[in-house]
Amino acid sequence: MAKTVGFIGSGNMGRAIMGGMIAAGLYAPSQILASAKTKETVEKIEKELGIVATTDNTEVARKADILFLAVKPGVFATVIPQIRDVCKEGQVVVSIAAGQTLASITDLFGRQIKLVRSMPNTPALVGEAMSAVTPNEKISPEELQEVMAIFESFGKAEIVPETMMDAVVGVSGSSPAYVYMFIEAMADAAVADGMPRKQAYKFAAQSVLGAAKMVLETGEHPGVLKDAVCSPGGTTIAAVAELEKSGLRSSVIEAQRACVQKSRDMSKE
Repeated sequence: MAKTVGFIGSGNMGRAIMGGMIAAGLYAPSQILASAKTKETVEKIEKELGIVATTDNTEVARKADILFLAVKPGVFATVIPQIRDVCKEGQVVVSIAAGQTLASITDLFGRQIKLVRSMPNTPALVGEAMSAVTPNEKISPEELQEVMAIFESFGKAEIVPETMMDAVVGVSGSSPAYVYMFIEAMADAAVADGMPRKQAYKFAAQSVLGAAKMVLETGEHPGVLKDAVCSPGGTTIAAVAELEKSGLRSSVIEAQRACVQKSRDMSKE
């Protein structure tokens, strides 16, 4: 029997996941049911994705075989009590919220459930997410495989222990923001040297994309790839020396660790 995948919440991330599933041919639009706050949003996503949508969270929870909690972490305490008594037997629940642990979500449901905690990132919107996935002990290997297939439909995904989830928030969940700042700074410098702004963004962004692809596809250490660009007495080593002088790596490390600490603090709230 065909499974139904439900989404409580239809924001950017939820829509990106739905779109990835449909584009990859994993699920037909008719197998996806989502809830949204307003009728306007319901009509928008039905037209955009061809799925069935509703303003009723309980309808989604009642019908879904796999249920994504795609709302902000701050509303979990409101949304889960609305749906916990209507969730179907054997349902797999998948959370994509930061700071919500397996234990805290289980407590809100008031019973043991099949639960997966995950952390995708915003490049899901262009099919290039990096997602971390942590199942609880109730999830079978077959169920985990199905969940992983969903996450891999809109990017790359890895299974990690929950103890690593805060580190994931720092290295992938929040890191697109750091990269956007880097691209913006590169473009600003190019503009200062006479390049048109639109062209500067394209050169900077494509260079970051290409460099990342080199790391993933060659398997080389980033330092080795950096060394290969640094000719003796050349332009690149001059730039690298300035970045080292300005503490680029130290700044990134400290910023990311601040992000991780905030994630840990959120998990305790």
